[in-house]
Amino acid sequence: QVQLVESGGGLVRAGGSLRLSCVASGRILRIDEMEWHRQIPGRQRELVASITSGGSTNYADFAKGRFTISRDNANTANLQMNSLKPEDTAVYYCNANLLFYNPVDDIVATRDSWGQGTQVTVSP
Repeated sequence: QVQLVESGGGLVRAGGSLRLSCVASGRILRIDEMEWHRQIPGRQRELVASITSGGSTNYADFAKGRFTISRDNANTANLQMNSLKPEDTAVYYCNANLLFYNPVDDIVATRDSWGQGTQVTVSP
């Protein structure tokens, strides 16, 4: 099985920083793009930032200048969040379209995978 696991969430005061990490595991052959999304209670999930395997990045307007997405290696994506605001409070999810080997069926397949989410709470 392949999976994404996020870590690094927590409680921080406004103006503080957090670093989220997402690690993909399993028999992964390739990940072209990794993304961070967030879901604020009562609202739809929204894209925060994305990064390709070549290092090209894209940010939501609210993230520009405060958040930085990076990849340590082919299967890990980080989100450095600075100058956090109470309105950044949300569950943050990692997403990636994985090309992986399925040994049960002896095939190569793709899967759009999501992590379980990590809570970020920013207090005033």
